[in-house]
Amino acid sequence: MKRFLLACCLSAACFTAAAQTDAELKQQVGAFIDQWHDDAAHARPAYFDKIAPDGVYIGTDKTELWHREEFRAWAKPYFARGSAWSFKAVKRNVYWAPDRSVIWFDELLDTQMGPCQASGVIRRTAKGFQIEHYQLSMAVPNELGKQVTSLIQAHEAKPAATK
Repeated sequence: MKRFLLACCLSAACFTAAAQTDAELKQQVGAFIDQWHDDAAHARPAYFDKIAPDGVYIGTDKTELWHREEFRAWAKPYFARGSAWSFKAVKRNVYWAPDRSVIWFDELLDTQMGPCQASGVIRRTAKGFQIEHYQLSMAVPNELGKQVTSLIQAHEAKPAATK
């Protein structure tokens, strides 16, 4: 009976330690992403250092698919003015692989474009976290879907010179 109770206590302790570790990982990931967003808001070059060298950023426009250095070049005028863009997480979900080397997340954001949604993949490296993939999208209410679709179709129908 004593062995059974000891086994139960050890199991409970291990479960509690794992839960704390999960909470700590979520906190670390959240702090990393929040800092990344803050780097953009304050036009700090560290923003790009948090993206893996072969990392991908997908913006809201269909032409916005960049690897890190392409994204850095595109964003240079925004960073030159001292403030690029401001994203604040309203809600974030964080998930990870069993070995915790790969982490993915989704987030609802408050931005200058209005509400946006994003998802990303982070890899844990010897130097810390790096963003491998990030995709941003505008959160269009379903009730406005037809109107937005019509606007996009009209825009796409225009000759290239007028876009």
